Amino acid sequence: MRLPSIGHAPTIPAMQSGTPPARRKIIHIDMDAFFASVEQRDNPALRGKPVAVGGSALRGVVAAASYEARVFGVRSAMPSVTAKRRCPQLVFVPPRFEVYKSVSQQIRQIFARYTDLIEPLSLDEAYLDVTRDKQGVGSAIRVAQRIRGEISAETGLTASAGISYNKFLAKIASDQNKPNGQFVVLPQDALAFVATLPARRFYGVGPRTAERMARLGIHTGADLRAQSLGFLQQHFGKAAEYLYRASRGEDERPVRADRQRKSIGGERTWAQDLQQDAELVAALDAIIDIVWERIARQSASGRTLTLKMKFADFQQITRARSLDAPIPDRASFAAVAHGILAGLLPVPRGVRLLGLSLSGLETPVADAAAAHAVAEPVPAQYRLEF
Repeated sequence: MRLPSIGHAPTIPAMQSGTPPARRKIIHIDMDAFFASVEQRDNPALRGKPVAVGGSALRGVVAAASYEARVFGVRSAMPSVTAKRRCPQLVFVPPRFEVYKSVSQQIRQIFARYTDLIEPLSLDEAYLDVTRDKQGVGSAIRVAQRIRGEISAETGLTASAGISYNKFLAKIASDQNKPNGQFVVLPQDALAFVATLPARRFYGVGPRTAERMARLGIHTGADLRAQSLGFLQQHFGKAAEYLYRASRGEDERPVRADRQRKSIGGERTWAQDLQQDAELVAALDAIIDIVWERIARQSASGRTLTLKMKFADFQQITRARSLDAPIPDRASFAAVAHGILAGLLPVPRGVRLLGLSLSGLETPVADAAAAHAVAEPVPAQYRLEF
C-alpha cells in the first residue's frame, strides 16, 4: 500500500510520564496481492502469469499487480504503458470491485470471530486488537495463524500478518515474510528490531525524505534514535515527534473500530504542461481511475467531489460540487468530475497538476456494528500472551 508523504505521519498520543505503555496485542493483516489474487483464483488460466488489474489503454493505470508481475517492477498506480514496457507478457484484466468488496466482507467476518476491535484500512488490510482473548486461543501468534488459515480455507486466498504490541510495529512486521507468512515483534526485541530498519521503512518516509535523511547521516532506525527531538523538529517539522517515538518502538494509538477518513483523493503532475481541452479530459480520466480505485478499496461513499488544478506558474484553484446523495458508482463519479472540469475550459494557461478528492464520507453499513466497539480493561484471565 502506498504511504502518504512525511507531512502526514500519524499523530501518536503522548505517554504520561512514568506510566509504562499498555501491552496490547495487535495484529495487522494484509492480503497478498488482493485484487490480482482474486482474479487468479477465479480464472485458473491466469495462475502463474504476470497479471495487472486495470486498464491497458494509453491512459490506463494499474490498480493491482500479481507477484509474478512485481518481479518485473510492475506496481499499483503505475501507468499501464509503463507496466507493459517493463513486462511485455503482462495480462491486463478489468477490475471487479463488487467482487473484491464481497470477498473483503467475507474476510471481515473471519476477523470478527476473534475480536470486536477491527480497524479496516482498505479492502485488503486491517488492524485487529486481540488483547481480549475472545476464543480462548491463548496466544496472539496462534490467533494470527488461525485467521490466516481460515482465510485460506474459506476464500482460497493468502494473507500475511504482523503481530506486536502496537500498530507501527505490527504493520512493519506484516511485510517481513510476504507473501503468505507472519512475523512477530516481541516487546523485548522491539528496540533491536527498530534499530535495523532502513529509514525508508518508517511510515511516510518517501524517496525525497529518505534522500534528505541520508544527507544528514540518517540511514536506519538506530540513526533516527540517536537524534534529539529538537534536531528532528528542525529538519522534519510536524513529523519529528512521530519519528522520535517510532524509532524507540513507541506508538500508543488504539485500534479504532470507528475510524473514518475525512477524504480520499489523488493527484498527478505532468512533465509537460497540458494546454488542450482534449489533453485535460484524458488526464482527468487517468486521475479518475486512480481515485476511484482507492474509493473502492475503502468501500467508501461521499457527497462532495473537489477538483484541484495547478497552473504552469504554480497558481492553484479548486472547484467543488456537493450532491444531495452519495456518489453511487464510478460512472457517476466520472460524470461529476468531468462536469467540474468543463466549467474551467478552456484554460488560460498550461496546467501542470490535476487532482481529485471525495469528501463528506460516510461509514459503510458493514462497519456500523463495529463502530460501537470500545477498548475496555481486559481481565487477566482473558489476556492473550504473544
